[in-house]
Amino acid sequence: EDDSAETREMALDLIRKSARQASARLQFARIAFGAAGSAGSTVDTGYAQQLTEQFVADEKVKLSWNTPRLYVEKNRVKLLMNLVVIALSSIPIGGTIEVRMEGDAENPVFHVDARGPKPRIPPHLIDLLQGKSESGAVDAHGFQLFYTGEIARASGMKVDVSLEDGLVRLVASPK
Repeated sequence: EDDSAETREMALDLIRKSARQASARLQFARIAFGAAGSAGSTVDTGYAQQLTEQFVADEKVKLSWNTPRLYVEKNRVKLLMNLVVIALSSIPIGGTIEVRMEGDAENPVFHVDARGPKPRIPPHLIDLLQGKSESGAVDAHGFQLFYTGEIARASGMKVDVSLEDGLVRLVASPK
């Protein structure tokens, strides 16, 4: 309703920001939740870092990504990105997420630590990561957790979860 140049510029800035956010989320989802190439393909951890940084840019979270830049089997990179999504949900008020990697491209060990006020482990996380559900079904709230467990199993990894001293720690390592 306001035709002023200032209002028009504010509206255009809002549209640009929304488009950037949508694009970042779509690119992240394409790798973290999608097929991401043919079987046996690899993904650059530097590219995964870039997408993850864009994904969390508008969250109340500071991301610290400390992995070597390597080409890692795609399901293992998908697992890492999904662990970040779990970490993000474990600190709903905000905080910090630190991503680290030990080992090499063939035998990576991923550490994702989430620290913030009132950290929590999402309900039924352990069971859903193991492919179990109390009811036998997985609802919308638990699907991403269940999917992360499926990716871990498909890539020959196991995920350990702990909550200690205000820190939610997720560690994925080869079985």
